[in-house]
Amino acid sequence: QLQASGGGLVQAGGSLRLSCAASGRTFSNYIMGWFRQAPGKEREFVAHISWGGAGTYYADSVKGRFTISRDNAKNTVYLQMNSLKPEDTAVYYCAAANLKKIATMIPASEYDYWGQGTLVTVSS
Repeated sequence: QLQASGGGLVQAGGSLRLSCAASGRTFSNYIMGWFRQAPGKEREFVAHISWGGAGTYYADSVKGRFTISRDNAKNTVYLQMNSLKPEDTAVYYCAAANLKKIATMIPASEYDYWGQGTLVTVSS
């Protein structure tokens, strides 16, 4: 089970940190990812992180502004979002993929478990 939290309303240029707490499985066995879905749009990839946290990959739209990290001792993955823009407004989802190899792009279909989503609204 994945439980995302930390969303809210923030002004453009502000910051938020999302958290996703996992339970019920060996957290370190999973690649963890963040996706988002804006109103009227398809779900899109944001970032993912490897099992131990050494490898990260970001969508071009968030590179340099967002940072994904994980704490395997706390079974939690984070998404630090800085310099937020109105176009970052979306429901953000965390997801877990039980994969043995990591790739630069992991499609949403490869993820086994999804959190319920947390809404981020960035006002201009």
